Amino acid sequence: MVSALWGAPLIRVRSSAVSSSVSGPLRLVSRLSSQSSALSQSGGGATSAASTEARSRALRRRWCPAATMLLALAFLLSCLLPSSEAKVYGRCELARVLQDFGLDGYRGYSLADWVCLAYFASGFDTAAVDHEADGSTNNGIFQISSRRWCSNLTPNVPNMCRVYCSDLLDPNLKDTVICAMKITQEPQGLGYWETWRHHCQGKDLTDWVDGCGF
Repeated sequence: MVSALWGAPLIRVRSSAVSSSVSGPLRLVSRLSSQSSALSQSGGGATSAASTEARSRALRRRWCPAATMLLALAFLLSCLLPSSEAKVYGRCELARVLQDFGLDGYRGYSLADWVCLAYFASGFDTAAVDHEADGSTNNGIFQISSRRWCSNLTPNVPNMCRVYCSDLLDPNLKDTVICAMKITQEPQGLGYWETWRHHCQGKDLTDWVDGCGF
């Protein structure tokens, strides 16, 4: 028996082949593991990015209404507060501005009528505001009333001139003159203003434009 084994040919197993057959599957497992880890990290990064974007959107939704409210408040204040560039005109300076706007002879009234009205209504002060007991205001150089002609955001007021009362305080006088012209189209004309009736109507008004170069 022993001699038979000794006589049998020996079978050699190459260690390199065994090593190769084992290491191949091991490398595959390692590669799959690495890919799984990378996919996991990528998914985690995407999840983290999505979470950050969601938080950002939530913050924007939270802040946008607040910003809108602030803008609305700023607009409201700009409508209600008088202009910071108030101006008190000189007599001839105002006469020239009113002439440029075409008030000389408008509806049969002389430039002196308008200058006289402006002086007794406001002292030529564009920022003049007189508060009445009923809560209404008289505004600007001609003291135009909020009861009918301009808006203080009071409900159910006609606002015939389609302006905010604060617009009538602007030193450039454009809105004021347009509104005054509209008022003068009424049957009373300048008689709408009590101050004009008491201080200017039927009087010699030449002194109001005297020396102004007209």
